[in-house]
Amino acid sequence: MELQIVRLEKPENLNVILGQSHFIKTVEDLHEALVTAVPGIQFGLAFCEASGKRLIRKSGTSAELTDLAVRNAEAIGAGHSFLIVLGEGYFPINVLHAIKACPEVVRIFAATANPLSVIVAEQDDQRGILGVLDGHKPLGVEADEDIQWRKDLLRRFGYKLG
Repeated sequence: MELQIVRLEKPENLNVILGQSHFIKTVEDLHEALVTAVPGIQFGLAFCEASGKRLIRKSGTSAELTDLAVRNAEAIGAGHSFLIVLGEGYFPINVLHAIKACPEVVRIFAATANPLSVIVAEQDDQRGILGVLDGHKPLGVEADEDIQWRKDLLRRFGYKLG
């Protein structure tokens, strides 16, 4: 078995969602889930088919984001993995419930705008995702003023009341 680390290519202002599913129907169901959860959403989606023709299936509302999702899916190359690249101003918190509700979705590895690297194992003609490296190591523990900043930020974004 060979281990590789694949660093995702993406602008730092875009969020990605990396997951695993189990059926070719994933592409259409995830597309429908995303456009239903957030009307007008801009995204690209790529899914690595694990049997049959073993193609990278794709969909999206933006050709540029779909191409970016496909390039990253090719680099990862793990069967039954999917990658969603969200357009600028769209966030995982608004679509994760809909994605996790898709019957084909097995797990979510990451949902982030941070730099993301994927740990991939390869043996013979199989590849799988072992995990991810999401963002950077902590630099310390929050102090009282950091706690207040966090709480204020969540209220400013409308995620918390009062």
